[in-house]
Amino acid sequence: MAKFILGRILQAIPTLLVIATLTFFMTRMAPGGPFDGEKPIPEEIKERIEAHYGLNEPLHEQFLLYLSNLLQGDLGPSFKYIGWEVSELIAQAFPVSAQLGLCSLAIALTLGLPAGIVAALRKNSPWDYVPMSIAMVGICLPTFVLGPALILLFSSKLGWFSPMGWYSISDIVLPSLTLGLFYAAYIARLTRAGMLETLNQDYIRTARAKGAPPSQVVTKHALRGGLLPVVTFLGPAFAGLISGSFIIESIFFIPGLGRFFVTAAFNRDYTMVLGTVLFYATLIILLNLLVDVIQAALDPKARTQ
Repeated sequence: MAKFILGRILQAIPTLLVIATLTFFMTRMAPGGPFDGEKPIPEEIKERIEAHYGLNEPLHEQFLLYLSNLLQGDLGPSFKYIGWEVSELIAQAFPVSAQLGLCSLAIALTLGLPAGIVAALRKNSPWDYVPMSIAMVGICLPTFVLGPALILLFSSKLGWFSPMGWYSISDIVLPSLTLGLFYAAYIARLTRAGMLETLNQDYIRTARAKGAPPSQVVTKHALRGGLLPVVTFLGPAFAGLISGSFIIESIFFIPGLGRFFVTAAFNRDYTMVLGTVLFYATLIILLNLLVDVIQAALDPKARTQ
């Protein structure tokens, strides 16, 4: 297992280097700059500011300097949030996005797993058709439509929750539901497909032929293999719940990392864009590594892939 994990980590290093390189040059190729505003500043002052941040150096020298600082764990200062380091802004905003992602994942698993298991055990019955139809609607309904719909129902009509903000525990309910319901639909369908495939295996038929109780067949034999597709999906799903919350954080005015990233892209805040992209890339790699480890523990054949 140690060799398996080490191999995955070694694969991550060149991946992050490629991401850093592409992001660096793509941000520089974008029109405009971090100090171009609606009200232009005097050229002399602009040159001094660019010299202070090293933006007057040749592009390749800027890149090499950035890589050197990156290897030391320095993401640089933000060009727009004066006096703040990019690492400080990420450390301040990420816990909010992580909390939203964890709550959304809990909702997705709580709703998706039971729906998929029941649908597989009651194949071609109303217990199968109804939850899978709802899941298909959930997959087709984007979060930027579902979010405002939940606000209209539970905030405007019923008055149960605040439509925006991040001030109390109740404020997390609607954005978590918006993200969680979307991913619950995928988990339900993956669970159903994995369980159906496993229930048709020879060892399941053998267990039934030996008189094993149905509950034991499901919990002891079928779930281990049936949930493998879900486990494989969870790494990208959780990363997507965090990194894909840009729209949700904008709709509900949540002070998470997604809003920082969107603002940095509009403001051409090079270091903030680079830092956020690399942080998300590292997070996705680590989560995929965790999924690979869990999958290898459930299915030893995965270690050789």
